[in-house]
This record gives sequence, C-alpha cells and structure tokens, in this order.
Amino acid sequence: MFKTRNDLPEATRAKAIELLNARLADCIDLQTQTKQAHWNVKGPNFIALHELFDKINEEVEDYVDDIAERTVQLGGVAERSSLSEYPAQAVDGRSHVEALSSALAAFGAAARKGIDQANEMAEVSRGIDKWLWFVEAHVQGER
Repeated sequence: MFKTRNDLPEATRAKAIELLNARLADCIDLQTQTKQAHWNVKGPNFIALHELFDKINEEVEDYVDDIAERTVQLGGVAERSSLSEYPAQAVDGRSHVEALSSALAAFGAAARKGIDQANEMAEVSRGIDKWLWFVEAHVQGER
C-alpha cells in the first residue's frame, strides 16, 4: 500500500482495498465480456441486443473508473477477476444473453456482498479521500 494521510486505520483500508480490488478486476472482466457480446451477437434481435450491450458497456466502464479511483485513494492496486470466462462458442443472441446475464448476476452478487462488508464508504469520506489523493499524488513516488 502507498503511504497516505488518510485517517482510516490501515487495517480498514487494507480490507476495503481487498474488496475493491476484487470487484475492480471483475468489473474490467465484465466490461470485456459485454464488449465481446456486443461485437459477436448474431440473429433476429441483432440491432436491439447490439445496442443494449453497448449501453451496458458504457455504464460498466464508469464503474471501472469509480472502483479503480477509490482503490487508489485508499493506497491500493488491482488484482485478478473471479468471473467465469466468457464462452467462446456464444454466437446467437440467446447464447450471448445467457452468457452476459450470468456475468452480470455474478458481478451483482459479489458487489452486494462487498457492500455488506464495507459500510465505512460514506459519501463524505470518499470526497475527502479523493482530494487527499489529488494532493498526495504530487509527491508520491519521490524519494
């Protein structure tokens, strides 16, 4: 972990970073899977699903940024995804809907579990931590 003046106890930050890292890696994986569905969908519902998958990707991309920034604010870095690999055999609309539904459900369940385990992440502390991160970033990495 990076040194920070954030007043959360180091053990609390470490646990929050662990939870955030797990969701960050999953969220990046989910974004990739969403784009894979977007690029490869075929069938009678092509346009509707192609556009839907693209909109989901845009939202997930914002989630990636939010989670990554919160992780760095607390002094952490990212880790590996726990989502199942996207099936290479998915071609038609139904198989993409099934695959992406499974990934979205798994990510949602993991995120809710993380929320239950991390009650300290209130709006005010996130805002203050963001500003502290902005300021400290100017001197981190210097020796």
